[in-house]
Amino acid sequence: MSAASHAPCPPSPDRRAALLALRDRFGERLSTAAAVCQQHGRDESPFDPQPPQAVLFCADEADVLAAVALAQQHGLPLIPFGAGSSLEGHLLAVQGGLSLDLNGLNAILRIDAEDLTATVQPGVTREQLNEALRHEGLFFPIDPGANATIGGMCATRASGTNAVRYGTMRENVLGLRVVVADAAQGSRAVRTGTRARKSSAGYDLTRLFVGSEGTLGVITEITLKLHPLPEAVSAAIAHFPSVDAAVRTAMSLIQMGLPIARCELLDPHAIRAVNRHDGLSLREAPMLLMEFHGSPAGVREQAGTVQALAAEHGGSDFDWASTPEARRRLWTARHRAYHAALQSRPGCRAITTDSCVPVSRLAACIDAAIADVEASGLPYFIVGHVGDGNFHLGYLIDPASATERDTAEALNARLVARALAAEGSCTGEHGIGLHKQGFLLDEVGPESVALMRAIKQALDPRGLFNPGKIFAAAG
Repeated sequence: MSAASHAPCPPSPDRRAALLALRDRFGERLSTAAAVCQQHGRDESPFDPQPPQAVLFCADEADVLAAVALAQQHGLPLIPFGAGSSLEGHLLAVQGGLSLDLNGLNAILRIDAEDLTATVQPGVTREQLNEALRHEGLFFPIDPGANATIGGMCATRASGTNAVRYGTMRENVLGLRVVVADAAQGSRAVRTGTRARKSSAGYDLTRLFVGSEGTLGVITEITLKLHPLPEAVSAAIAHFPSVDAAVRTAMSLIQMGLPIARCELLDPHAIRAVNRHDGLSLREAPMLLMEFHGSPAGVREQAGTVQALAAEHGGSDFDWASTPEARRRLWTARHRAYHAALQSRPGCRAITTDSCVPVSRLAACIDAAIADVEASGLPYFIVGHVGDGNFHLGYLIDPASATERDTAEALNARLVARALAAEGSCTGEHGIGLHKQGFLLDEVGPESVALMRAIKQALDPRGLFNPGKIFAAAG
C-alpha cells in the first residue's frame, strides 16, 4: 500500500543542522546508512516503507534526553523503534526525521519477587523477561505472539493470547519513566505510578502513556505486575463443524465464568497454513486452542467442563497437550499463523483486522465477515482471541493489485462498521497508527478526538513525537 500522502520531507537546512548536531553528540551511534534507515522505516503493516533520515542507537536514558532536546531545538520528528513488529504503520517516518532505536536499553533493572513486580528498560523483550523470571517461579503473561519489546507493547497497549485471564498491558503496567518535551530545557524525564498495586493520587498518567503509540513521549523504564507460574498447565484442542460453532463454544465458556487462561480460534485457512509451515497434521476444520492454569485438580475440572460444553456445540477430536514440549509446539504454531499465512501466497501482504466486540456479539460479527469475504473471492485467514471478543481476519492481497487492495479495504471498513454497531472497537490490541485513523473518529466521535488532540498539543506542542499517527490530518 502506497503511503505517498505521507511522503517524508527532504533534508532541509534545519534538518541537516540537526543531523550534524546529533553526529557531534553521538558519533558512530548515529547512522544515515540507507539500509539501516530502510529497516527502521518499515513494519508488518501493508504500507510501503517510509524511512527516517537517520537512526540513533540509544544506550541509556541520557541518550534519549539529549536526542529529544536536540530534536526540540531543530524541529526534528522522532519515532521510537523497538522490535519493528507493528501492524498499523506506527514506525513509518511519514515526515522523515530520526528513528530512536531503543533496543540498547535492554536491562532488567529489578525483580521484586515478594511484591510480584519487575522494572525493566523498554528494549527488554517479553521472552527475555520471562526467561529471567522463570527462576523465580514467576512470569509476565502478556503474549502478543511476536517477541516484542516491553516498550513497544506499552506503546500499543498490547494484549494477546493470555488477555482473557490476565488482562492487557493496561492492567499490568504499574509505572513508567517517560522522556517528554520541555519548553525550557528541551526535554525532561517524568515518573508515573509506583510499585503499589493501587493508587488514587491524581490523574492516571501511566495509562495515558500506555497506548499513546509514541506520540506523547519516549518510554525509558517500565514497572510491571508479575504473576506466579501456575502449579499445573494443560492445553487442549477441539475441532468444530463450523466457525460459528467454535465461537459459540467460546462465548459459552466466558459467560459461565470459567477461568480459562487462553482461548484461541483458528479457521481452516489458518490451520492449513500452519500445517505446511510447521510440519503439523492438524485437522483442517475450525479449531479452538485452549489452555488451563491452576492446581492439578482445578485444571482437570476446567478441562472436563470445557470438553462437555464443546460436545454440546458439535466439538470433536478433543486432544490434550499436557507436556511442555507439546504445548510449546501448538502455541508456536499459533503464534506463527500470520507469517505462515503470508507464505501461503508468496509475495502477498496482509491487511489485518483487529476488531473487538462484546462477547455476546462475536459470533454474528465473525459470521458476517466470513460471508462478506467469501463473496469477494479474496484469500483470507482468521485467528482470534475469542475469549475476549477480539479477532483478526487477514486479507491476503497482491500488493501490485489496486483492485485487490481496494476490495480488502472495503471489506475491512464494513467489518469495522459492524463491530462499532455492536458497541465494539475498531482495534483490540494493534492500535491506530496510520491505518485506522478514520475508524477512530467513527468510534469515539469528534468531541473525544478533539480532547485527544488537546492532550497531544499540551504535551507535544511542536508535534515532533511520532507525527502523523493516531489522528487523521486536520482540515
